[in-house]
This record gives sequence, C-alpha cells and structure tokens, in this order.
Amino acid sequence: MQTKFKLLFIVALMLLGLTTATIINTSLNFREYSINSAVEKSKMAATIVKDGLTAHMVNGMMDKRQYFLDQISSNDDIKSLWLVRSDNVKKQYGEGFANETIRDAIDTKVLETGEMVQKVIEHTDKIYLRVSIPYKATITGTPNCLSCHDVKKGDTLGAISMEFDISAMRNTGLLTILKIFGINMLFLVIVLFLINHYIAPYIKLFSNMQNGIKKAYRGDFTYNFTSSVSGGDAQQVIKHLNTLFSKMQETFGTIKHDLSTFIPQGCTSSSDPLYEAKTIIGELSDIYKFKKTIELDSSKNLVYKRIIDILKIKYKIQHFALYEVNNQSAARTLIYISQGDSICLKHVDQDAMQCRAYRTKTDVISTEFINLCQSCDAKDLKYICIPFVINNDASLIISVTTKDDNEISAVNAHIPSIKNYLEATKPVIESRILMDKLRDTSLRDGMTGLYNRRFLEEFIDQLMSQAQRLDQKYSVMMLDVDWFKMVNDTYGHDMGDKVIIEIASVLKDNIRGADLAIRYGGEEFIVLLHNASQEGALKVAQKIHSAFGNLIFDVGEGKTMQKTMSIGIARFPTDGDSIWKCIKYADTALYRAKNTGRNKIVEFTADMFESEEF
Repeated sequence: MQTKFKLLFIVALMLLGLTTATIINTSLNFREYSINSAVEKSKMAATIVKDGLTAHMVNGMMDKRQYFLDQISSNDDIKSLWLVRSDNVKKQYGEGFANETIRDAIDTKVLETGEMVQKVIEHTDKIYLRVSIPYKATITGTPNCLSCHDVKKGDTLGAISMEFDISAMRNTGLLTILKIFGINMLFLVIVLFLINHYIAPYIKLFSNMQNGIKKAYRGDFTYNFTSSVSGGDAQQVIKHLNTLFSKMQETFGTIKHDLSTFIPQGCTSSSDPLYEAKTIIGELSDIYKFKKTIELDSSKNLVYKRIIDILKIKYKIQHFALYEVNNQSAARTLIYISQGDSICLKHVDQDAMQCRAYRTKTDVISTEFINLCQSCDAKDLKYICIPFVINNDASLIISVTTKDDNEISAVNAHIPSIKNYLEATKPVIESRILMDKLRDTSLRDGMTGLYNRRFLEEFIDQLMSQAQRLDQKYSVMMLDVDWFKMVNDTYGHDMGDKVIIEIASVLKDNIRGADLAIRYGGEEFIVLLHNASQEGALKVAQKIHSAFGNLIFDVGEGKTMQKTMSIGIARFPTDGDSIWKCIKYADTALYRAKNTGRNKIVEFTADMFESEEF
C-alpha cells in the first residue's frame, strides 16, 4: 500500500508542478502582453497628438489645443495625458499652458536622452503604466519641423506623457489563472482516479511479491502468490513464481540441517538460511582444502604449523600460544608462542591437570569470572584457553591473550570455527602420532628401551651437522660387559638379558636428558655425552663403571653374581672430524681396555691409532 500511495503522491506532485509552471508562465505572458498592448496604444496616441498639434499649428489654432488633448485623454484606458516642452521650444514659443510643465524625473530623463521611458506602478487596488514618448525634430513630412522650430535635426522638441489604468489586466489575469487552475485540478483528479483504477492491481501484485520475498529471506519458500490482474502475462508470472518457490523449498528447505551434519558446531548465527548455507559451504571448502593440505604434510610439527598459520592469517589472532599435552604423563609441551612468556605458572608444564581448560575439557574465558584459572598469572591481560582432545595419547590447548575486550569477543565468536579446523586435524595428527610411535619403536631396542643401532645410522649425520653448525662437542663412550659370553653359557640367556636390562637402567640413571644412550649390539653400548668436558666425561664413565660393578645378580640356588665392564672414550671433534670416526676410536680404546686386563676405562690417544689397523 505504501507503494501505491507513493506513486499517487508522485503523480499528483508532478501534475501540481506542471499546473504551477503553467500558471506562472501564463501570468507572466499575460502581464507582458497587457503592458505591450498599453505601450502600443501610447505610441498610437502620441502619433495622433503629434499630428493633431501639427495641424493646429499650421492652422494657427495652437491656443485651442487643450480641447483636442482633453478629448484624447478622455479615453477610458488613459488616466491622464500631458505635454512637456523642451528648453529650445520654450525659448522660441514660451512656457505654454500651466499643465505643460515637467512633472517628474521621467519627463526630465526623456527630454535629456530623447528615449522613450515606461514604468509600471502597482498599488493594492490599482496598477498603472506610465509612458513618456519624446518628439524629435525631422526634415521629412509636411510641414518640415525645422521650418517652424529653431532647432537641429534630431533635437528633442518635447514629450508626451501618459498614464494608463491597466488594472483590468490583473483582474482578467487572475480570472484566467483560476480557470487554468480549475481545469488542471479536474484533470489531476481524473488522472489519479484512472491510475488508482488501473495501477492498483499491479501494486497489490507487487506487494504480494514483496511479502513472499520477505518470507523467502527468512528461509520460508512456502508462500503462495496470487494476483487480481487480468491478462495472461501477469498470471504467467504468478505461475512461474509459485513453481520457482516450490522448487526452492525442496532444494533449500532443509539445507541448514543437512549442512550442519558436516559442521556440528555451526559457524554462523545469521537468520538468513541462504547466507548461512553460503557461509557454511565456504567454511567447508576452506576446511576441505586445509585437510587435503595437512594430509600430505610429512610430520606432526608441520600440521601444527598449519594450525598456527590459520590462527594468524584467517582469524587475525595476534598473541597466542599452542601447547601439546601428553595425556598419559600429563606433561605439557609448548609448541609455539607469539611473543613473551606463557601466562601459565611453571608447574603446569609438569602437571597439565593444573590447567583448568585441560582438566575440565571446556573453554576458559577470563571475562566470565574474576581470576577464573588459578594457574594463570595474567595480570592485566584477558585470555581464552581452548582445549581439544586428539586421542588417548595427546591433546591440544590454544591460549589467546589480549588487552582488548573486542578481540576477546571476536575470538569467542570464532571458537566453533576454530574447533572445526582442529576437528579436521584430528585424524591427521592421530596418524602422525601413530607413525611417530612406529618409527620410535623401530629405532629403539625392545629389551632396554634405549635407541638402537638403526637410530644411530639414521640420525648420526644430522647430529654431527648440528654440532658443527652450533660449535658443539660430544664425548663418545663405548661400553662392553667383560666375559659376557660366560654368563649366557653358565646361567642361560635369561640371565644374560637381565644383565643387559640392568646396564640400560644404569645408563639412564647416570646421564642427562640431552645425552644419548644406544644399544649398539649384544652387550655393547654407546653413550654420546652432549658438550661434556674431558673431566666430565671421565666422571660419568666412572659413575657408570662403578654403579654396574656394584650390581649383584641372583643366579638361583642362593648364589649371586657380579660383573664388570670396560669403557673406551673418544672426543668429537678433538679426536676425529666425524662422530663415526670417534665411535671407531672409542671402540679402539675399548679394545685396548680389553687387551690390558678389562674392567677399566681407557681414553683414546693418537698412539692407539698408530698401533691399530683400521
């Protein structure tokens, strides 16, 4: 209905504008016509007066001229008429009658310039046209002006001034304007009636379509369009619209529900299902591309890097940390932090159960309650911690910090979408964890849990390159149980296995986390001491040698056994320019220890290299 009223209002406004323009134009034209008509009359009267005065002068009747002038001024249109003599005429013929004097500035101007002057004088009840026309001396005609007047050709002899009452012009103009206005108003009413009669059904159809589109915008395509417009075209439009909406209802009616099965934690809160479907499809597309990308990544750390990039680039999060938690040991490892230190207290890394988000498996938003997580030292920062369980072995925690309430609100709104990306990483990370386990199993000795020779062969070159790049050094120890074959021969292989297991335990207890213990084969072990000095390496060797020598093995039947070991030591890069060479040199020192009585620690020297064949 608003459209109908707007249309009628605009048409009425246009017609009123046209009426106003017509009235103004008519008024101006009528006024101009009336003034021009009066001016023409004044020119005609001036000519008549001029000819009459000339006739009076020729006939010697100039003293009778007033009667003639009074007859002319008695015309209904002429309010008054008078003559004005120029100074030259006054000098030659005198001042003339008493009424033939200059009355105002207009008379003066006409005599001075010799140009006609006209002026409209308006009063509330009357309107006058004042016209003053000059008489100029000419040499044409009969008689010649110069024959009677002592003047030059073109000099002004005088002027005739007249006032015309043109009040009737205004009255006639007003009547004309009223007639025009009345005709236009009648035309306006007829036009509005016809528009209302013929356009109203189309306006109703438009309103009907608008209501249907509004419902469709809310996701309801069940609207049935109707129209009272007669004619095939309108009815065809209605038919096509109803068919289209029926198909759209079938297509989009349940699209939100169907798409939500792919993204359980919806990514938009729009009331427009089409826009929401577009957003969800876009999110699905992005997540699909993300998943296809990480499926080809070779390691878990690369997958974590993808997550970090998503948080930075897609969600514009500036300050955050990503943690990995070992669900078995509850140890937490920092994977990435944008800057500074973690807001979590130090003990949380050893016991992730102190982390509220990890323990409760719920999002922790600091703005919900004062000092919400007691294991945080956030000071003036606000934070959101998002936990995500990968499997029984690992979980992730994303910790976002900021001083801006708006950023916290934005991150909170993005949590469902962020978790959709994390959900996509779950099978990939699980696969990488399993691969890491399998790989770690293949690189470890099943009996002792120490790294095996395969690990050494795969990583020794990488280890050496890193040591050379960072100017690091290693002390290499080669260990061997003295007379180990006798243990297997005398007490059996089970006892031999116990001895091997105890050696591994001794090594674990006496080396640091940065050091490596490797079962090289049989009863031989290699220990790589990271950045150990000569004295420090010797001290560790002595501790291992002493600890193993003090072990007492129960061999059954109330009997016990003690064993000793020999150790050879070489240093990288002091003794050799590669760790492989140092392993060989440590083996040479071990060989020297075996040949010189066993149960001792021998450090490699150059003379051993000269005396041994390699």
